[in-house]
Amino acid sequence: MSETCEGITRRGFLGGVGGSAAGVATGSAAGVATGGAAAAATPARAPAPPSSTPSPSRGEVPALWHEFDRTPFTHPQIPYVGRAGCHGGATRFPRRPVVADVRDHGAVADGTTDCAPAINRALAAAGRAGGGTVLVPPGTYRIDDVIRVAHDNVVLRGAGSTRTKLYATRNLTELIGVYGSRYGGDKSSWSWAGGLVWLAPEARWNSLVTAIRARDWPFEGWTGNRRDEWRTLTTVRPAPRGSWTVTVADATRLRPGRLVLLRLADDPGHTLLEHMAGDGPGPEAYHWDDKTKLTSYVPYEWPVRIARVRGRKVTLERPLPLDVRPEWDPRLTTHVRELTGAGVEGLTLEAVETPQSPHLLDKGHNGIVLQCAYDCWVDDVVVRHVDNGFGLVAASACTVRRTRVAGRGSHHPYFCREGSHDNLIEDFTIERRTTPAPSNTQLHGINVEGLSSYNVWSRGDMRMGTFDSHRGMPFANVRTDITVDNNGRHGGDATAGPLFGARFTHWNIRVTNERAGLMKIDGLAPYSATVGINTVREFDQVDVPDFTGDLRSRLELYGTTDAVRPRNLYEAQKALRIK
Repeated sequence: MSETCEGITRRGFLGGVGGSAAGVATGSAAGVATGGAAAAATPARAPAPPSSTPSPSRGEVPALWHEFDRTPFTHPQIPYVGRAGCHGGATRFPRRPVVADVRDHGAVADGTTDCAPAINRALAAAGRAGGGTVLVPPGTYRIDDVIRVAHDNVVLRGAGSTRTKLYATRNLTELIGVYGSRYGGDKSSWSWAGGLVWLAPEARWNSLVTAIRARDWPFEGWTGNRRDEWRTLTTVRPAPRGSWTVTVADATRLRPGRLVLLRLADDPGHTLLEHMAGDGPGPEAYHWDDKTKLTSYVPYEWPVRIARVRGRKVTLERPLPLDVRPEWDPRLTTHVRELTGAGVEGLTLEAVETPQSPHLLDKGHNGIVLQCAYDCWVDDVVVRHVDNGFGLVAASACTVRRTRVAGRGSHHPYFCREGSHDNLIEDFTIERRTTPAPSNTQLHGINVEGLSSYNVWSRGDMRMGTFDSHRGMPFANVRTDITVDNNGRHGGDATAGPLFGARFTHWNIRVTNERAGLMKIDGLAPYSATVGINTVREFDQVDVPDFTGDLRSRLELYGTTDAVRPRNLYEAQKALRIK
C-alpha cells in the first residue's frame, strides 16, 4: 500500500507553513542533484553555491514534502519514520508502580560505599515480581560493577539527572575482560559495545559475557553469538517496500503482539545490498565481494511486532523497510528473547575521570547501552567522562530522550549499530569537551552503521562531533532539526563498504562552522535528501561517492536555516497518521 493502510488515515502537517509551496532545488526542475561519474573521479567536489544565492522567505515548503505527503511509505528519497521509537514514538513512557528502593537493599548515598550489588539486587527483585520501578533517591551512589536491567517492564528511576548520580569507578575491561574484535587486529570492542548500565535480556547478557571471557568474540545481535539461534516460523510471499500487510505460507504460529524477525538473505549477485543502495546502475557496478565486513552483516534482520492475523494475511506494526523478493529467501523467524518495556530515567552516570584512550583501544568507561531491546527507553539521563555514551546495539523501536554527553570527551557520544532499526534519539546534547583531546584519539558524534535503518535523530545540540555514517551501509535514516559544530570525523573500515545506502535524509540542519562533510550529502548518498541546510564548504575530511553515475539525490532550500516547513521531519511524519 503506497499511501494508506487499513486502520490508518493521513492528514498533512506543515508545522505552521507560510509562504510559497515551491522549494529551491538543484539539478533538474524536479530537484535532482546528480552525483555522477565526474564527482567520483576527483577527491574534492565542486564548491558549494555562493552564500549570496537568494534565500527563500521563511516558511518555505519544499517540493519534496508535497511529494512525500502523497506517497509517504514509498518515496524514493525520504524514508517513512513516523513510527520510530518506543511504542511507535509515544510521547509518554509507561509509569510502573514502585516495587523497590535501592536503600532497602543496602545502597548508601555516601559516594564511597559500593552500591552496585544493592542496585542489582533491587533490579532482580523487581524482575522476579513481574516488573516495576526501582527508585534511586537523591545522592551519589558509587558503583564498582555493571548495573544490569535484565527483565521486562523494570525501570531504574533516579530523582532526576541533577539529583541522582551513579559514580562508576571501574571499566568494562576490568569488570568483564579484554574484548577483541571478531574481525581481527588488536582493537578493543569496548570501543563500540557495552555499557556500565546495560539493558539486555538476562540470557543474552550471560551468553555475551561467557563468550568474551572465553575469547570467542561474538556477534551481538538478535540471533545469538554465532547467528544460529533462530528457527523459521513461516516463509513470506513477495511484497513491495511500504506494505503493512504481507501474505505468509503458514500463519499458525503467529499471533498479534508477537515480536518476530523478518529475515532477508542476500543472493550471489548481492541484489539485496544493491536494493538497500537504491538499485540501478551505480549499485550494480559496485564491487561487493571484497567488502567482507559488510557482507558479514547480512542476513538483514528486522524485528517487528505483529498487529493482526487474518488467515494468511499478517499486518505489521510498521511498513516493510525493503522489498520482499523470493531471491532473498524471505521468512519470519524466531530470535533470542528480547528485553521489552524496560527503562532508565532521571540520573547521571559519571565515570571516574581518566584520559581518553587511543583510537579503538577504549577500556570501556561506557555509558548506557540497549541491546536486543525492543520498546525500551532512556529519559533524562546524563553521562560524563565516558569513552562511549549512549549505545543501541541490535536494539529496535527504542527511544533515547532528553540525554546529554558531557565531560572529558568521548569516542562515540551516541552509537547505533549491529542492525538497529526504528529507534528515536531526540532532545539530545553533546557538550564541548572539558579537557583537550589527547593525541591519537578520535571523535565521531552520532554514529550509525551495520545496515541499521529507519532511525531518527531529532532536536539535537551537537557542540562537537559529526554525523558519523560509519560505513557498513546504513540506509533510510533521518537527522532533523539539529545544530552542529561539525568538528568530528567519520570512521569505518574499507571492508565495511559504503558510507550510505538509499533514503538518507538531512532536514533542517544548522552547521555552525560551515563544514560540509557528512552534512550536505547530495553528492555522496544515493537517493538521499538534503533539505534546509545553511551554506557549507568542503574542508578537512572529504569523501568521494561510493557509487558511480547519477545518485538521484535531492537538494532543496540550500543556503537557509530554519526556513523549511515542516521544521521537524519526524514530528511531521508522526502527524500524518491518525488511528
